[in-house]
Amino acid sequence: MNILNFLLYYLVIVPVSRLPYAVLYGISDLLFFIIYYLTGYRKKVVFGNLKRSFPEKSQAELKQLEKQFFHHLTDLIIESLSFFSISREEAAKRMKFTNPEIFERHFKEGRNVILAGGHYNNWELFAVAVDDALSHATIALYKPLNNRFFDEKMRSSRGKFGLKMISTRKAAEVFSTITDQPVAVIFATDQSPSNPRKGYWTHFLNQDTIVLFGTEKYAKEYDCPVYYGAITKVKRGYYEVTFSLITESPRTTAYGEITEAHTRLLEADIRK
Repeated sequence: MNILNFLLYYLVIVPVSRLPYAVLYGISDLLFFIIYYLTGYRKKVVFGNLKRSFPEKSQAELKQLEKQFFHHLTDLIIESLSFFSISREEAAKRMKFTNPEIFERHFKEGRNVILAGGHYNNWELFAVAVDDALSHATIALYKPLNNRFFDEKMRSSRGKFGLKMISTRKAAEVFSTITDQPVAVIFATDQSPSNPRKGYWTHFLNQDTIVLFGTEKYAKEYDCPVYYGAITKVKRGYYEVTFSLITESPRTTAYGEITEAHTRLLEADIRK
């Protein structure tokens, strides 16, 4: 184990994660000032992305969006640190699930479901809180970090209340070994495919974009209903999740139909 990883985690991350939220957001404000005004970290990249995604907006509107994005980003960084020590009660208070009962029929039928979503608003808090909100056992497919120490700590943090984190390289094993309790398998659909030939090309935010096809592939192969989870930021540090049905009969859908559906829903959330 790298001693620097150990010291960073136990002397910085863990102590910071236990600070009151009022202090954490003070740190976020300071971090925003440093990143946005002092270093200008990736401002050109962010502004270019915004300009291509929202060509109908004026220069002033885009600059305001840029500033809001960076403030939201520093909040996410600080909030993600807090989850290393967050309690079950605090997680449930800060991430509300508005309609978890939508899955109860499938649970009683013993039917697995797929939840599609994006890295939008606070997906980290969603991961921490989701298992307590659903009757299904929850599994999230994710791309492992190169740093093994922090990969283990990240999986432990996200899964502290029941969520299982499984590498995307083992997705087939997840579906083929499910035997007892019905599960909800969570796909982050907005990651770039490691193998472009296995991705799906679409038009997303005015740009040709390749997205992961696994949601549709496994939904059809294992006949799983597909739902989209929209995360809404209610106020600083508080979020709500609302699920909507994409299809209960994936095998009857045309090629690309499921992928287009969850991509369009994510795009609509971003525009909103």
